[in-house]
Amino acid sequence: MVRAGLDAESVVRAGAELADEIGFEQVTPSELARTLGVRTASLYSHVRNAHDLRTRIALLALEELADEASAAIAGRAGRDALGAFADAYRDYALRHPGRFAAARYRLDPETAAASAGPRHSRLTRAILRGYDLDEPRETHAVRLLGGFFTGYVQLEGAGGFSHSSPGSQESWTEILDALDSLLRNWPAPS
Repeated sequence: MVRAGLDAESVVRAGAELADEIGFEQVTPSELARTLGVRTASLYSHVRNAHDLRTRIALLALEELADEASAAIAGRAGRDALGAFADAYRDYALRHPGRFAAARYRLDPETAAASAGPRHSRLTRAILRGYDLDEPRETHAVRLLGGFFTGYVQLEGAGGFSHSSPGSQESWTEILDALDSLLRNWPAPS
């Protein structure tokens, strides 16, 4: 019997909230069922298995993150857009650590193509238009920014910068200024 008010969307949202509390990798149908106060079998009316649950949480996180990043960069260009974009990712990761981890969950190619994942790339490329990078430099820059944002917030979220000076915010701002400078002066190919 399916619990009243329980549907696929509410199960996925509860899974995302649980991921933020206990970590994305710890979210299982049985753990989520305990949290919701239902039997694990009840969840299988809404998700097929643990992989399906994690995939749906990842899709939710990608969508939320793309929406926040899109709103942050609207009407901005150059360093201002870069900073707004970076701050949207960082703020989301700090508010929703489990969902941020979910956004990096490996999706099959068909699911990935239909997800908000490609939107993240388009948003990054929109920012980079202000830097006048040709291909393949633009693709290199997309990868640089993605790697930096992900790495920094993972280290920060794990407390990697909490016991040192200067503070994390000061480093964040300084590094974004350096990235802006690099993007404006991307080296010529060797």
